[in-house]
Amino acid sequence: MNNRQKEIFRILLTESNRLLLVQNLADEINCSEKTIRSDLKIIEEYIRRYSNTSLVKRPGRGIYLEIDEADQADLFHRLYAGESSARNESDEERVLHLAYRLLMDAKPVAIQELASQYFVNKVVIRKDVEKIEAWLQPFNLALISKQRVGLAIEGSEKNKRSALVRLDQLIDSPELTGQMMMKQFEQHEIDGVYNELRALQKRHSLYYTDEAFESLMLHILLMVKRTKLKQPISLSDQEIAFLQKKAEFTWAEDFLLRLKRLFAVSFPSKEAAYLALRLLGGKFRYRQESEGSSGDDLADRQPLLQGIVEQLTHRMSVLNMIQFSQDQVLMNGLKVHLYTTLNRLDYGLAVSNPMLAEIKKMYPYMFDRVIVALEEMGESLHLSIPEEEAAYLTLHFQASVERLHQGQSNPKKVIIICHMGIGMSQLLRTKIERKFPSVHVEASMAKAEVHDYLATHKVDLVISTVALSGLKIPHIHVSPLLEVRDERKLEHEIKQLDEPNNRQESIFLKYTTPFLVFLQQDVQQPDQIIAKLGQVLMDKGYAEAGYSESALGREIMSSTTIGGGIAIPHGSPQLIKQSVIAIATLKQPLLWGTEKVELVFMLALKSEEREEARQMFKELSLISERPAFVSALSKETDVMKFLSRLKE
Repeated sequence: MNNRQKEIFRILLTESNRLLLVQNLADEINCSEKTIRSDLKIIEEYIRRYSNTSLVKRPGRGIYLEIDEADQADLFHRLYAGESSARNESDEERVLHLAYRLLMDAKPVAIQELASQYFVNKVVIRKDVEKIEAWLQPFNLALISKQRVGLAIEGSEKNKRSALVRLDQLIDSPELTGQMMMKQFEQHEIDGVYNELRALQKRHSLYYTDEAFESLMLHILLMVKRTKLKQPISLSDQEIAFLQKKAEFTWAEDFLLRLKRLFAVSFPSKEAAYLALRLLGGKFRYRQESEGSSGDDLADRQPLLQGIVEQLTHRMSVLNMIQFSQDQVLMNGLKVHLYTTLNRLDYGLAVSNPMLAEIKKMYPYMFDRVIVALEEMGESLHLSIPEEEAAYLTLHFQASVERLHQGQSNPKKVIIICHMGIGMSQLLRTKIERKFPSVHVEASMAKAEVHDYLATHKVDLVISTVALSGLKIPHIHVSPLLEVRDERKLEHEIKQLDEPNNRQESIFLKYTTPFLVFLQQDVQQPDQIIAKLGQVLMDKGYAEAGYSESALGREIMSSTTIGGGIAIPHGSPQLIKQSVIAIATLKQPLLWGTEKVELVFMLALKSEEREEARQMFKELSLISERPAFVSALSKETDVMKFLSRLKE
């Protein structure tokens, strides 16, 4: 579609299920009715190709899209993605290659050379460089531009390798990263490292998640390449001495001797220490405490680990009014997860969670409770756990909630293939069994184990978060978070309807008034609207002094965006005198963390109103899944009409 057709399509989506006159469309787009009618044929072909939606035409009355919310959201996302996908993919691929080259090259690279290589002018390269420079900062790396010499990245080798493994954080399409990185290595190199790493796992009974295994693969391949380029790792004598006491160091030395025979390259002792560090920081699917040195290490940490698990479950039980300590699956899962979390924090390893934004969007209430609990614990334990880890913990607790409320069923036998680890697989398992009573998940496993399992077990259906091939039994590919379209696919496969979604009546009007709604606000930064709304709450006596500062502090811990163009800033419940919500729409969408926001709900809910808070977060999450509705709300200029629409 051309730009005019896309604009017509956008209007139809925004005003879906409401008759629109062709003449009015022509006036709004500034073209003839004939042109509109021609464009509608193109749009009809598009929607038939990508959805079950119908473009209904009522002669003399108008046209409208007959569409459900799931298709509406999908077509909105497809429209926005389609407008720039080709250009964005090309731009993102260039940025990826540029960052990779700068991180790998030992010598500076001239901007003109880069411009010629990628067939763009120097202005484009400079914009790419600005993006890369900002991305490098958390890795303690600096991009230096030397006149008449070129660009170079300065920093430790350890930090450069961490950045190379986390190139997916640089762009919006992380799948491009894996494709690009694998092209940097020969197939025999990939196969050699894969086989040796699998053998290492088997020798020492290690059970890494698929994600951790792939990360280790990439670290080792980069180690081989960097060693060949004479770019050795640098670790302090203290770090090396500490790691040499671990069994993982001996494993790493033996592993690198095997690689030496494969690649004809000698690895210094520091590389063995670095590999031991990566082995220690890997994320496990499950683990027996009695297994090898790592089991002993876990035993050494047991008092601290037990204390953290007990404090966390106690605070979460109080905040949610649920006895989480009664869920032994949760307690065991937390121990396994927090063991590797402590390793990563102790050894300064970067934390990544590719599902962070989706988890915050789908489970905003539970994520917020985890953040609150971790903040309180951090003050007493002097422990700072980043939001990426908080999101993983959110999955553990959400899985526990759904497990505790799970009903009885007469199940079909299903297995889950999940690459995201124990928390994600447990969440997916309980969601499936709760939403589909006729299903029972027999086991969760990594992709590499599925064929051996199927050889000895009868299974009706395989549900996988990664693409599978060669299976002779029914199998489907779903998102790790089991989104709406995934549920439809499951419904089709098992011929079982999802349990009804009894949505409660909106409670927004209970907590807001026309005097707390501010439409079409013109601000440049998130902190401006947070400060303004917080000040209103303090001025009107709903919150005590310092509420704005508290909300800004909460924002530093973790951005309060929940997707769909919505942010929900909030401060400490201790500073709230009366529960209310202040609302603002923004004149122009604002970059808030990594997302665009146009609708802001400043929440001020007292601690004891847990059920109301849970319902509020649920409704906000539902609104975030309705992009057309959010867009319509954001364009409203009349406060009373805005509040009326909010009840829809």
